[in-house]
Amino acid sequence: MIKMYQTTYSANFKQMKKIAFLFLLILPFLTIAGGGWPKKKGTGYYKLTQWWVVSDKHYTSTGGQDPNVTTGTFNTSLYAEYGITDKLTGIVYFPFFSRTYHNDIVSATNGQVTTEGQSINSIGDTDIGVKYGISKPGSKFVFAGSFFLGIPLGNDSGGTDGSLQTGDGEFNQMIRFDLSKSAAFGKISAYANVYAGLNNRTNDFSDEFRFGGEIGASILNNKLWFIYRIDVVESMMNGLSSAEGSQGATIFANNTEFAAYGYEAALYLTDKLGVSASYTSAFSGRLIFASPSYSVGVFLDLK
Repeated sequence: MIKMYQTTYSANFKQMKKIAFLFLLILPFLTIAGGGWPKKKGTGYYKLTQWWVVSDKHYTSTGGQDPNVTTGTFNTSLYAEYGITDKLTGIVYFPFFSRTYHNDIVSATNGQVTTEGQSINSIGDTDIGVKYGISKPGSKFVFAGSFFLGIPLGNDSGGTDGSLQTGDGEFNQMIRFDLSKSAAFGKISAYANVYAGLNNRTNDFSDEFRFGGEIGASILNNKLWFIYRIDVVESMMNGLSSAEGSQGATIFANNTEFAAYGYEAALYLTDKLGVSASYTSAFSGRLIFASPSYSVGVFLDLK
């Protein structure tokens, strides 16, 4: 096990508790696919993904960076889109296995373990939603609205001190709008999408404004896709200043903010089956890990 040597464990660990795995909160909304295009009736998109982040530093509440006990989070999830009608798509994100751990804390002065590492295994918070196609067939731009429910199925107080989490313990609702455009440049297919959304959070957590966009292009007769994304979360600062909610003191961060960028490559092995890999990091942030996250996945695209 990797060990982080430090003598200021107590202060750093308190800061670490404020971070409380923001990536577990934002991941569902960063993996929503499809842009403004709803699935056609009876078609579907299904993806099995392994996502992880390991970090020994974080952005503070003022935007600087501080060290923390090395922490890792691993999420194995299922994501599905299904065309209920030509305009209405059902969406589910289900992290059926989540593992989170802290490494040992070792004193730099005497080499003794001051705090032993811990880990928990659980399911994670789940999101269900629907996307509705608003634009008419043949429109130059494609426009859709989505509504999501965040179900707190994860563990929000794991470990002996409650600092390990696979969820935030609060029920949230999000409205999102996507505006998309596709184009072709010779043998290259491409698209662009922008979105904006409002996330209402309960238990005295601050609500959030989310926006971002992505561009994608394909080669090899649409077999290989390259995607670039930008996602931004801004807190409305209308909750409690700390993570204290109706459940009492909680260890999940409130008023988190970030601007992140990400790359993804997706390769179709057949007309329906494919694999993907992604990398995501932050330009800036507050109460968020200052290390990138990664994912690999396999998907089934039933058109």
